Amino acid sequence: MSSNTGNRSAAPRKGGNPLMAGILVGMVIGVCLAAGLAWYLMRSPTPFLQKAPLANKLPAGSAPQNPSAGASDPGESSGKPRFEFYKVLTDKQDRTSIAPAIPADKPKAADHKQAAGYEPHLLQAGSFQNADDAEKHKARLALLGVEANIQSATIPDKGVWYRVRLGPYKTEDELNRARGFLKQNGVESTPIRAQ
Repeated sequence: MSSNTGNRSAAPRKGGNPLMAGILVGMVIGVCLAAGLAWYLMRSPTPFLQKAPLANKLPAGSAPQNPSAGASDPGESSGKPRFEFYKVLTDKQDRTSIAPAIPADKPKAADHKQAAGYEPHLLQAGSFQNADDAEKHKARLALLGVEANIQSATIPDKGVWYRVRLGPYKTEDELNRARGFLKQNGVESTPIRAQ
């Protein structure tokens, strides 16, 4: 007997979109991992929170210097401010060392010999297309204690450039000291013959 396959209709596919199923499974796994990580972090002690007072952590042989300070409640208000670093910071003086750009000392005899065959040089510490960038760089140099000048130059096919320059330096030693100081502070510079 032969079977008649022409009259049968194909059974409808009941499978969904495999892409959507993959996305759904991935999201469920991601949520489970995030929940597990959050649970783990909540259970583990954090090094930034101090749950026990410092007085309990002192060695047995040492006694606290101020017994009332360890026993006082942090919420309790006392005459003493909670943080003292504000006062400490305002009482201290700034101890920033600002090196002078180049001391304007009188040249020594050795400098005269070197200066005789040496042409004055400038140090170019930057060249910018934007005048604001040049001013910012000049201000950065001023914070280092170096006086700089901004010169504008029109370059064909490139427009106006603003050059940040230092000097002139009459001796090679002055030039090298200034260049070394700038390099120590992260500023690249190029020597240029003064005109």
